[in-house]
Amino acid sequence: MEISSRNVVGGTARAPHRAMYKAMGLTDSDLDKSFVGVCHTGNEATPCNIHLPQLALKAKEGVTDAGATPREFSTIAVSDGIAMGHEGMKSSLVSREVIADSIELMVRAHQYDALVGIAGCDKSLPGTMMAMARLNLPSVFVYGGTIMPGMLNGKELTVVDVYEAVGAYDAGNLTLEGLKEIENTACPNAGSCGGMFTANTMASISEAIGLALPGSASPPAEDDRRGKMVYDTGVACVQLLEQNIRPSQILTFEAFENAITMLNAVGGSTNGILHLLALSNEVGIKLTYDDFERVRKKTPHVADMKPGGSYVMNSLDKIGGIPFVLKKLLDKGLLHEDCITVTGKTIKENLQSMSIPEPQQQIVRSVENPIHSVGTAVILKGSLAPDGAVIKTAGVEMTKFTGTARVFDREEYAFDSVSKGEIDEGQVVVIRYEGPKGGPGMREMLATTAALVGQGLGKKVAMVTDGRFSGGTRGFMVGHVAPEAFVGGPIALVKDGDEITIDTETNVIDLHVSDEELEQRRKEWSPPKPNYTSGALAKFASLVGSAAHGAITKPIL
Repeated sequence: MEISSRNVVGGTARAPHRAMYKAMGLTDSDLDKSFVGVCHTGNEATPCNIHLPQLALKAKEGVTDAGATPREFSTIAVSDGIAMGHEGMKSSLVSREVIADSIELMVRAHQYDALVGIAGCDKSLPGTMMAMARLNLPSVFVYGGTIMPGMLNGKELTVVDVYEAVGAYDAGNLTLEGLKEIENTACPNAGSCGGMFTANTMASISEAIGLALPGSASPPAEDDRRGKMVYDTGVACVQLLEQNIRPSQILTFEAFENAITMLNAVGGSTNGILHLLALSNEVGIKLTYDDFERVRKKTPHVADMKPGGSYVMNSLDKIGGIPFVLKKLLDKGLLHEDCITVTGKTIKENLQSMSIPEPQQQIVRSVENPIHSVGTAVILKGSLAPDGAVIKTAGVEMTKFTGTARVFDREEYAFDSVSKGEIDEGQVVVIRYEGPKGGPGMREMLATTAALVGQGLGKKVAMVTDGRFSGGTRGFMVGHVAPEAFVGGPIALVKDGDEITIDTETNVIDLHVSDEELEQRRKEWSPPKPNYTSGALAKFASLVGSAAHGAITKPIL
């Protein structure tokens, strides 16, 4: 087994390198051991990540006790919740690529032998896992943990309740004092947003796909078990290095199918689709929308999780967490049981070695009596989205909506119109030029969708965008429309009053405008000027591809 760090510290020519390590307190004994990078995305931008530097210390203890030398470093993380609803959200998806790139650069530059990755907020989870896949060094991912729910009048709150309260206030259905009370209560401590939003979705997927230790997804951020889980991750990474098991052996096509199964079983975020496509690209696995639909149609939706359902991650943790869900799926033959994981054992062996309770509970249904008989991460195609679009149907009662378009070329324009009460029942709110290239950065629309729900329009209107939705979004909301408006996709040709149909039973999203009329509109259409011509966002826009392929960046060779 090749030990990369020997390139840096072995032999007389590397005396200067060893001198620099000794300036940081390392001894010859430390330098003789394998080097394990311990990366975290800790910062003061968000409660999701504020505690990660402390967790990194636990991971380093585990690495040290297992006989290797840890080297801590950090990278960026954007708070989706705080970037939401304004220009800052354009940086969110871009940060996924920056996180993956920066981890890659740190590990390559310093020739670390293995990697522990600790992440909290939405894009930091897939960004870290993408780096692990790209580097293909023994690696273990661990989640920073969920926030505890806020409690108000006996009701569990998440940050999404605050967003929806803004809509209720704008509609005159909530007082300013009531809004302030929800604001002050919803987020009580450190940790990632509490429902089955994007962070908790990707944490759940990290277990199902085999990159994280069993049971690591659900313990809350400030629970004592979280520190032990991170310590155990450090130990496991050294053991994985000794066994020379690499991400390419774990991230097989079957493992991705297990991940898609988990995404649908828990009613997870549509961002999970985008991130799994991006992760599969890093290991050369050809994953397509057809694969997502094939797996979805045989996967029951069993976990009653917010925002479409009733419970938060902390509640799921109390009944056994993600292993509890995995066992239900495994027992019914819905998982590939022989997929290897970071324990060095298969997913079946992991679950068999755990004591998984069978409590009386209402959070996770049986496979025979699911919430929905099929999964909730639905792919749509049609004349409005020839290359595809996505919708999450968890908590959505209707399966078909036909309405008239109300078109906005920017999210802020739509939000202002919603705030002023200008959206009518029966309309389809179309927000375009917010795609990967057009935004750039494919903004999430939680502020706007939550405002609609808060105004009582969640079941009376639909939304279509070439941008994204937060995992906290609920309602008949279609995102990831491809091709996007900026490159001349059909969404660029929609006009106010056009009729649009969305049907989740037939997987159709159609624009009811004749081919002749669309061709005439296309002749009159011209692409807008880029919103950014320099800096990270401009670089991203020049390299990024379609949302239908994960909105990944590829070098121009």
